[in-house]
Amino acid sequence: MFSLFFRPSPDREEFLIAELFECGTTGIVEEEGGIRAFFDDLNLLHRFASDAPELREEKPIDWAQATRDAWPPILAGKRFFLTPPWCHHLETPPGRLRLPIYPGMACGTGRHPATQLALEAIEQYVRPGDRVADVGTGSGILATAAALLGAGRVIGCDIDPEAVAIASERSNTPLFVGSADAIRSVWADVVIANIDSATIEQLAAEFARIRKPDSTLILTGFPEWDVPSGFQARESRKREEWLCLIC
Repeated sequence: MFSLFFRPSPDREEFLIAELFECGTTGIVEEEGGIRAFFDDLNLLHRFASDAPELREEKPIDWAQATRDAWPPILAGKRFFLTPPWCHHLETPPGRLRLPIYPGMACGTGRHPATQLALEAIEQYVRPGDRVADVGTGSGILATAAALLGAGRVIGCDIDPEAVAIASERSNTPLFVGSADAIRSVWADVVIANIDSATIEQLAAEFARIRKPDSTLILTGFPEWDVPSGFQARESRKREEWLCLIC
């Protein structure tokens, strides 16, 4: 058994975790300054070795259990209880909504600061009966959160077919491969986009088209030095270097 230690950038970490899980790593744990992935397949290890500065031989241990220990349930905002599937025995805290998370899916753990900011904004601005569009849905975590809050209709879209296929297996929320241009005009009470700044700017006209006149636009997924231009925010929130704009 061997391990590799990675020091990914904050915006790359969850995508690396997803890639490692999808390729068959034995387990992943967080350590100070990065993440450690374990391998019993040397061919798989060699695939990632060039991206990791530290290779270590490990003593025999149950790395599957170590991975479960490394991804405990967490609280997000005032309403959400994020829990992986192996914690099904834990009761949901009073006043919280149970939101499933799936370590190994891109941006699916709910731990990224941008995802945390989006969840906090969703719980404040999504009202019962609202129509919500989650553009760039990824794992579907934000669309699922909106549905838990009582949104009347939620749809999520992503241009990555594999992400949509995986998310659709674990969510009852309608998800489709595509982007905002497939959503009906003046449809959404709330539009959510947890994607990079350049893509947000490219989709600005589509966001304006699909929104109702009194709707809310929640934008996040970008650091403070790369804020998308062309949006008038009535509120800005920050966690670490990540921003969330409420328009």
